Amino acid sequence: MSELFPPELKFESLPYALGSPAASACLRTFPKDFQVEEHLGYPLSGEGEHAWLHIRKRNTNTAWAAGLIAKLAGVARRDVSYAGLKDRNAVTSQWFSVGLAGRTEPDWQELNSAELTVLEATRHRKKLRRGGLAGNHFQLILRELGGDKDVLGQRLQRLKETGAPNWFGPQRFGHDYGNVAAALTLFQGRRERDRQKRGLYLSAARSLLFNAVLARRVQDGSWNEALAGDMLSLEGSQSIFAIETPDAEISARLAALDIHPTGPLWGRGRPLVSAAALAMEDETLAPFGEFREGLEMAGLKQARRSLRISLWDLEWSFPDEEVLQLGFSLPAGSYATAVVREILNSEISPG
Repeated sequence: MSELFPPELKFESLPYALGSPAASACLRTFPKDFQVEEHLGYPLSGEGEHAWLHIRKRNTNTAWAAGLIAKLAGVARRDVSYAGLKDRNAVTSQWFSVGLAGRTEPDWQELNSAELTVLEATRHRKKLRRGGLAGNHFQLILRELGGDKDVLGQRLQRLKETGAPNWFGPQRFGHDYGNVAAALTLFQGRRERDRQKRGLYLSAARSLLFNAVLARRVQDGSWNEALAGDMLSLEGSQSIFAIETPDAEISARLAALDIHPTGPLWGRGRPLVSAAALAMEDETLAPFGEFREGLEMAGLKQARRSLRISLWDLEWSFPDEEVLQLGFSLPAGSYATAVVREILNSEISPG
């Protein structure tokens, strides 16, 4: 299916904000090299009809773990919720919720195995919803490091100061970019009864259009600057606001990573940008008319996503001559692979 995907928008072909990296390494040689910790960003009440489980998974995908939880609890798979999918080839700490109204709570420790460990079990009045977390913290180990460490350190410091492009990662598009091809068949009239699959396909189409706009702005240098008529997002918030013309205050806030330019999550309704920003997006997305119309017909509404992610807590070290260790946090929905590709050329094992 990859032949249907624009070659210039494949992950390995996307432009670099800081120019092509000079260093290289391998990511995810072992599951322990890719560690993720979810941060909910809100307290749990300790009471209610929903059991919440904090589980550490190793070399295990999220859906499989949810199935085990449902089986132990004696509930339907749809009664087990999680904030988002996590990489399989990794060590991830993730929250799940289980609707247990009128049911006896099982002994969650029975889930413990070589692949799963229950870290905490509590209660809450509401279920965990998709995207319902503040973000994720990553601890990565990259091996077989090659390149000048001083140059690499300078690049890392610059990324900490400027942030990185907020690409949708290759996971969003499926194996061989098949989710985008499947979305196109939906838009051409094929029905998909599986709601989860349909959602994945629509998200892939939206992500393609977003990455197209971000690629355009990385190429022209405006990915971390404001255009006339832009929509800007507040750091650490879902809030966005429109501007007519960039001024000195806006430029200073952009430089301080307090606000960020945004790109489109396509859907029904009038575009949220105007003036130069609208003209640029119209031109960039002109070749994607079938995708835009399909997303509108699917009922999705226009939304915006930050073009940039802050790396304020980015830390790095070289524990070995050929090893780079990275630590950083990202908001929910952002991809660690988007950060890694801006740092160095890396061979990434499947997630």
